[in-house]
Amino acid sequence: MEEVATDVNFCTTDMFFKQANGSTCWPRKTGTGPEIVIIPVLFGLIFLLGMVGNTLVLVVLGRLPPGGRPSRSATNIFILNLSIADFSFLLFCVPFQATIYTLPEWVFGAFFCKWVHYLVMATMLVSIFTLVAMSVDRYIAVVHAKRSLCIRSKRNATLGVSIIWCLSLLFAIPVAEHQEFLNGHQQAPNSSFCWENWPGQPGAKQMYKVTIFVVGYLLPLVLITCCYTKVLYHLHKKVKNISRKSERSKRKTAQTVLLVVAVFLISWLPHHIITMWVEFGQFPMNDITFIFRIISHCLAYGNSCINPIIYAFLSENFRNACRQVFTCKFLLRPAPAEKLVRVRMENFSTTHSTTNV
Repeated sequence: MEEVATDVNFCTTDMFFKQANGSTCWPRKTGTGPEIVIIPVLFGLIFLLGMVGNTLVLVVLGRLPPGGRPSRSATNIFILNLSIADFSFLLFCVPFQATIYTLPEWVFGAFFCKWVHYLVMATMLVSIFTLVAMSVDRYIAVVHAKRSLCIRSKRNATLGVSIIWCLSLLFAIPVAEHQEFLNGHQQAPNSSFCWENWPGQPGAKQMYKVTIFVVGYLLPLVLITCCYTKVLYHLHKKVKNISRKSERSKRKTAQTVLLVVAVFLISWLPHHIITMWVEFGQFPMNDITFIFRIISHCLAYGNSCINPIIYAFLSENFRNACRQVFTCKFLLRPAPAEKLVRVRMENFSTTHSTTNV
């Protein structure tokens, strides 16, 4: 959220990790610390990497083949939605968050005060819910392969994406409701601030934070872990007398599954630790916890940068699709025109999950 400058303390309210009572004071003067330069540069690099990665996914999956409409599959629909959510999350969160560490007040007005925070929460949940939907999609494709063609239809995938967006927008409503644009703070009467305010409702605020923790982290983590564990168990138990190449493929699958779970766990854990600590404990205000908050920001933003790599760019076929879209003679060698490029979740290449771009 905002920073309030005083002669003694560096006071801030964080738009992403909202603090109790709306403010946090750090023993540092505004404009004198190295974070004034380091944080915008760091956030800028993460922002640039994430925007480029997600934009490439959107361009490749959303391209129009000659004389036709873009082909869609359940897998592609989920990957496309994940990239839209991650793109939007970075767009609405990172630039505004960077200004919070460099400017002494909120300069974007009352409209952006409410809607930026609302969209940050909504797109964060869309991204997380889509990861869950993709894990369920993988589970169905592998464990229930015979019925998967009926279940994993374009219609069902589109319906699932619509439900994800509706739920996310609903869960984020309290953020817009309790985000306030304020003028005339007693420590800075000529400045404007955007603070989270739950007047006389500490219990409601804590309940909401716990709900987001359960719905937006704990439950998704359990579902993602269970689905991919079932996938690994099925491949290990059912696939026997396989070749050395298939054995390597299974090993790669296990490594990718571990990567997917670990990235989600690590990316969002610090954020929720801070949120719960603030609501139910005494969060200390010092340089160490200040650095911890910056790290938690970077990990959360980094999740939206890593998702395109895990779910798209690790696929050799997706890279081939990039060559067809970006036929640059010096950077990428064009793929043969007559070859039908197919993008699949190569992470689980032992399954029949290949889909057209």
